[in-house]
Amino acid sequence: MKTLHTAADIRRALEPHRRRSTIALVPTMGALHAGHVALLDAARRVCDVVVISVFVNPSQFGDPADLARYPRNEAHDERLAAGAGVDLCFAPRVEELYPAGYATWVEVDGPAQDLEGAHRPGHFRGVATICTKLFNIVQPHVAFFGQKDAQQVAVVRRLVRDLNLDIDIRVVPIVRDLDGLALSSRNVHLSAEERLSAVSIPKALEAGLSAFRDHQDPVAAARAVLSGHPGVDIDYVAVANFEGQPTLVIAARVGATRLIDNVPLDLEGSGSPRNKLGLERVSR
Repeated sequence: MKTLHTAADIRRALEPHRRRSTIALVPTMGALHAGHVALLDAARRVCDVVVISVFVNPSQFGDPADLARYPRNEAHDERLAAGAGVDLCFAPRVEELYPAGYATWVEVDGPAQDLEGAHRPGHFRGVATICTKLFNIVQPHVAFFGQKDAQQVAVVRRLVRDLNLDIDIRVVPIVRDLDGLALSSRNVHLSAEERLSAVSIPKALEAGLSAFRDHQDPVAAARAVLSGHPGVDIDYVAVANFEGQPTLVIAARVGATRLIDNVPLDLEGSGSPRNKLGLERVSR
């Protein structure tokens, strides 16, 4: 695996592959874990060349303290990406993508409004801008995103559709730890006590999904579970419609750590009693 730091270098490295190979891009902010590996595995299965981008995008953080606190481990990321069969790692510096005088932004309405858009003003402007830049630099045939960021997926798909970008967006199911918590780079900030509180989030999703299948209110069922854990400060619990798919979404703070999670709502039973969300679970 080669790690490259400039747009010119990654374009040069990809040039020999453009005519005869299918190129995949897996955009990440680093601090890689098994959820990212699932994205890379999916890319490896269907594409000839796999590119991972590792870039903590400052424009999608509204709070400078949150940006400074975001976990970073470049050596770990390179080892994990290489072990997952990545061909090229694009790890630009901030100055490469946002040079002095930078003044161009991509705004998406529609799916970028409400939920994360309301609670994190400017967040999706940053997401849409960095995705557009990465798509322009790498020019992938396929890009892979995780279901955990369901609203982000809807925003990126709208971006690709509205700007007529020739990119296939693939979504990989959420990967969960054995206790049900969705894998996230932010989980490292949870204390042991906070972790126990955070597990109420997937439990709330399970309760909401069960309520939906019983033709009851999924939001009320999820909130009832979360209300039993005083360590959880709810930002929102809602049913969102992402491209026609009703999805129960939760955003909450546990201590100083903000977590998001979701489950698509359907009437079909899936998974065993230990995995009611029907999603992959791994041990770390």
